[in-house]
Amino acid sequence: MILVREWFVAKPGHASKLAALIKEAQSSAPFRFRVMTDFTGEFNRVVLETELEDLAALDERMKYNETNKELRNAMKGYADMYVSGGREILRIL
Repeated sequence: MILVREWFVAKPGHASKLAALIKEAQSSAPFRFRVMTDFTGEFNRVVLETELEDLAALDERMKYNETNKELRNAMKGYADMYVSGGREILRIL
């Protein structure tokens, strides 16, 4: 099992909007996910976590994100809401 954690540092005043946009856009996704915002640490941080069986499932998820027109339309403008971000891929033991 792997955990994919994608994080974004939103522009001031955009963290809640970005979190809501991601949550709504991913709502019909065929995988489990959760969207979180920070209580401590870096300000304006939004985190999307997805649990997947293996790296092959991650590849499927990435292809889904790239080819799903509804998802791409729903995420339109999200890049204007954040200043930086990253991805962590962790093995769950």
